Amino acid sequence: MKFNGENSPYVRDEKRLADVIAAIQTLGTYRFYKMDFKGWADRISGDENLCRHWETVFKEHPEFFRLDATRDQASLVIRRQHSKLFNVDNHQDITKNEFLALNEEQKSRVSRSPLSPEEISTLINTAVLLHARAIEHKRNMRWWIPILTAGIAGLSATIGAFIGSISGSG
Repeated sequence: MKFNGENSPYVRDEKRLADVIAAIQTLGTYRFYKMDFKGWADRISGDENLCRHWETVFKEHPEFFRLDATRDQASLVIRRQHSKLFNVDNHQDITKNEFLALNEEQKSRVSRSPLSPEEISTLINTAVLLHARAIEHKRNMRWWIPILTAGIAGLSATIGAFIGSISGSG
């Protein structure tokens, strides 16, 4: 899928930039790094019925979001690069040996660490830049419209004058 000009989700949906920023903030700071669409919809907008909307946002912005192998859960690309050694209950990183000593239930309470404010700020700035570029690209794609309109008007006037001269000479 091309993400420029009128195909860009930033251009097609006037609220898309706000949605991407909200998703970055939520997926970047929530204690669990990945969740299903219904869960993210509830976390981001307080309405799990908006799960299809958020699924679309995640799918249309692979520059920020990834789906798991089952395509049922979403996460931030950058957060997937963090070690999976963050205890969500006490909000602290643990060592690999501490992780290995946990039972399966305890391991389910370990996630990837949340993003730093700087990482979130960088992602938001990137989204704003991509949005601005998409808007600018759309503007640049329309440079030919005034020229084409003037050309058609000129051609119509010429044809009209020609037809008028033929009609008037008969």
